[in-house]
Amino acid sequence: MQDLMKIAPYLLMFVVLYFFMIRPQQKRMKQEKEFENSLKVGDKIITKGGIHGKVVEMTETTAVIETMAGKLKIERSAISMEMSASLAKK
Repeated sequence: MQDLMKIAPYLLMFVVLYFFMIRPQQKRMKQEKEFENSLKVGDKIITKGGIHGKVVEMTETTAVIETMAGKLKIERSAISMEMSASLAKK
């Protein structure tokens, strides 16, 4: 019983850490992956670097976007989920 009482604070810290840090991060990663997979040609997006554009071509890992300056080839993971969602609401 005393051994259990010695480990209890560590178990409690792990549980708190899991529910407040690890689980939300996993959920966010899953949402971002779903967002990346739902992108299609014609979507208006904003990259994590702040570049606005329209998707004109898609491959499995990259996207070609058209901006005012021309076309750019970017990684799909560089597209911001939050900023692109706010752009879609306008």
